[in-house]
Amino acid sequence: MFSPLDQFETFSLFGFNSPIVGNFYLSFTNFGLYALIVLTITIGLHYLSNNNFALVPSSYSMAFESLYATISSIVRGQIGENKEIYLPFIYSLFVFVLISNLVSNVAYNFAITSSIILCLGLSVTIFLGVTILALVKHQLKFFSFFVPAGTPLALVPLLVVIELVSYFARSVSLGLRLFANLTAGHTLVSILSSFLYKLFTSSLLVFAVTLIPFAIFIGILGLEIAVSFIQAYVLVLLVSSYIKDAEYLH
Repeated sequence: MFSPLDQFETFSLFGFNSPIVGNFYLSFTNFGLYALIVLTITIGLHYLSNNNFALVPSSYSMAFESLYATISSIVRGQIGENKEIYLPFIYSLFVFVLISNLVSNVAYNFAITSSIILCLGLSVTIFLGVTILALVKHQLKFFSFFVPAGTPLALVPLLVVIELVSYFARSVSLGLRLFANLTAGHTLVSILSSFLYKLFTSSLLVFAVTLIPFAIFIGILGLEIAVSFIQAYVLVLLVSSYIKDAEYLH
């Protein structure tokens, strides 16, 4: 590995050509591999949390019940008490982003949430879904969202442009926030781990002295784990807020 940024490169693990259907090439990349790893971990943890109707819940069951209750309170608080139809989507989004973020804390792993394709893909898809929801629910009244109440007539054209730019910026800002934080954190962990590895393998004296910066590195790693939770929480909080805007136009 010549650069810490090499770990973010998407490359093909294996693939095959099919000349019969017009030289169609199917490739399985490291992105697909880590997406399967995240999916396997997600399904595995939820399988372990299945209490099988036992009277005493397991630690996995209590952890995921608490997580579900937390996401449910976010949905009720942000969107409304009678809008829990969005709960499965918000919960699935949170768990997917959280596990993807946690996997990225392993140095030199490929982090799928540090992929601009995934982050912007999620962001744009959610933005389009929320916009379609608002148009279907409110039809032409939806466009009143871009004209703040009580705006003087002379300022309406300017404010409409500002509101439109602000609204369409959501399609990018939601994903860029996740991408920037995860990429920066993952790069920092990889650089520090490489530096510490060289120090640990140099000499016995340097090994003993390196225990101090290693303790600092453990603290930074704990901070990155906290950031993984915070970024997943902020993402679902913003998505719930966008859905609320689509439901109530405010």
